[in-house]
Amino acid sequence: MAKDTQYTNDDDGNGQWYFNIVTKKPELGKLSPLDQRLGPYQSRKDAEDAGKIAKKRNLKWKEQNKEWNAWDKAGQDNDDEDDEDDSDD
Repeated sequence: MAKDTQYTNDDDGNGQWYFNIVTKKPELGKLSPLDQRLGPYQSRKDAEDAGKIAKKRNLKWKEQNKEWNAWDKAGQDNDDEDDEDDSDD
């Protein structure tokens, strides 16, 4: 039987696990369409914990965005001060 290339690729995920967000079950290899899976994960347990892992990553990224935005705002405030200093020349 030939592989359906829409759902898998030639390496079959190299023994990696994925979490199917439709069935809510872990899968060994790229069995489901890309838009229905999270991963890859190194173990079945990690795939089962995909929701927790994604939530943890999202919180980390949210904090990094806050830091980035605070830095960017501080830079903009300094630019405004520099513009005011230039007008006194």
